[in-house]
Amino acid sequence: MTAKLSQLACGALALIALMFPASLPADTWQLQVGAQSGDQAHQALAFLPNEIWIHPGDSITWTFATDEVHTVSFLKPGQVRPASLIGCPGATPDGSLETGTTCVNSGRLVKGTYTVIFPIIGNFKLVCLVHTNMTATIHVLDLSAPLPHDQAFYDKESHHQRADLLSDALASSHVHPNDNSVVAGAGKIMATGGGSETASVMRFIDATKVIRVGETVEWTNSDAVTPHTITFGPEPADLMPPSANVTLDADGARHATISSPSDIVHSGFIAPTPQDRIGLAQAPLGVPRFRVTFTQPGTFDYKCSLHDDLGMFGRIIVLP
Repeated sequence: MTAKLSQLACGALALIALMFPASLPADTWQLQVGAQSGDQAHQALAFLPNEIWIHPGDSITWTFATDEVHTVSFLKPGQVRPASLIGCPGATPDGSLETGTTCVNSGRLVKGTYTVIFPIIGNFKLVCLVHTNMTATIHVLDLSAPLPHDQAFYDKESHHQRADLLSDALASSHVHPNDNSVVAGAGKIMATGGGSETASVMRFIDATKVIRVGETVEWTNSDAVTPHTITFGPEPADLMPPSANVTLDADGARHATISSPSDIVHSGFIAPTPQDRIGLAQAPLGVPRFRVTFTQPGTFDYKCSLHDDLGMFGRIIVLP
């Protein structure tokens, strides 16, 4: 009986092997999430590379390479995009299956890795829930179809895209604000056949200003998609709204008055007007500018509460 069962089992395995050449070993592909300069000032908000062709059963491991937070997220078709802090809700386990029927989400990660397995044929859109214009495409081809590229190709593509994006970020930082003006971040959106990506400068450009009592300093966010804040004093629990002592000027810019280095002032999110999307209501104007009038002499330190961990600080020196 044992011998007969053994023969039947061997026959079944042989039949499966004939029916499904899927017995070929699955591959694990290595890709990267984000890139940064040595001082963290220049960030490539991108999946590197952002397009790959694989077979069913293969997995992809993304390595998070920056101090800027990102997610690896696959939403269901038509799913309303959640906030990064909410997720699917939450995160799904490392090694989750992406089939297009459920949301797969790494959660917000800094450094570390996250792996997703692709068991079925299809084309899958990858997004970062932290950065709006950070997308990629995963093509899962039938096992009989040859793959156009190998890991060495994707390693080279990742290197080239990383270098190009960081070079663009560096070029974006070469701006010269007017007197009493500070550029609060800068950046550009690019695209490939696989998706979109952003080169961002996580710095205040001309961050230190020397002014006189009664003068006003203006911050303008020149990054295409990344919000920033101008925060004097401790960070509030909720970073999105401005502090109660912030008003609106006639042109829509936010404005505050500071008379002491101990004053607490928070701009809220400063960002340009978002792009409109077909089928959705027109987006309101953004608030890309923040102004502060200084009424007393002193040294006033400020930061971006979203990116102070990357070194985004500044100082206003007010002379009598």
